[in-house]
Amino acid sequence: MENQANFTYKIMEVCLLAGKIMLVSGAETYRVEDTMMRIAASFGIKQSHSYVTPTGIIFSIEGSEPTKTKLIRIMERTTDLEKVTMVNAISRKISGGDLSVQEAYELLEDIEMAKPTYSFMVRLLSATIASGCFLIMFKGGWGDFFPAAVTGGIGFLSVVYFHRVIPIKFFAEFLSAFIIGLLSFLFIKIGAGYQLDKIIIGSVMPLVPGLLITNAVRDLMMGHLLSGLSKGAEAFLTAFAIGSGIAVVFTFL
Repeated sequence: MENQANFTYKIMEVCLLAGKIMLVSGAETYRVEDTMMRIAASFGIKQSHSYVTPTGIIFSIEGSEPTKTKLIRIMERTTDLEKVTMVNAISRKISGGDLSVQEAYELLEDIEMAKPTYSFMVRLLSATIASGCFLIMFKGGWGDFFPAAVTGGIGFLSVVYFHRVIPIKFFAEFLSAFIIGLLSFLFIKIGAGYQLDKIIIGSVMPLVPGLLITNAVRDLMMGHLLSGLSKGAEAFLTAFAIGSGIAVVFTFL
């Protein structure tokens, strides 16, 4: 009986760890819940329930013994879809009977401890190039490509730095947008840029919460109203912070 209870708890730990990795890495709420219950079912748990919000996971297993329930809090989220893919791959292996509980847990621990797929310098370079490309996409001139790329790169660097100093996303994004506005105005002032609006638009695009908006819509369509609305509110606050930072620059300059 005791061994069975320990085995059940281990299954619960595997499910929770898989759900935590996916949620922290930017997966949709319904996908996290579905993956957790599929893993439990693959290990012989016929009745399991998961309730996921952007800030926490509740998982429950029913059986002949007293119901086991556990809650974990999610304090910080990022975007790493590679980890989501890796957890899905492990889930499919579990469903196929290729992994034991212990093996699955060890693989998930390795994924959780793994560093991001791309280094900070690669992400900074990507944000820099993307900013210039977004400017061209929004029908800006090639003469503004360099100012938009530099401004976008510095803006991305700023949001990462300010988030470490001030662990409140709104202020980090507000200050970064403010810096983007100042730099864009400076490029126009010294004659290195020509279209202020296009430079700003291209530069702020790496800060736009595209994944949040997408996940909010998908969760709402799947009936997860609480998660969908909360992610939508977070995306709205991010957009408001970016707009406010740019607006302050226009107000004083």
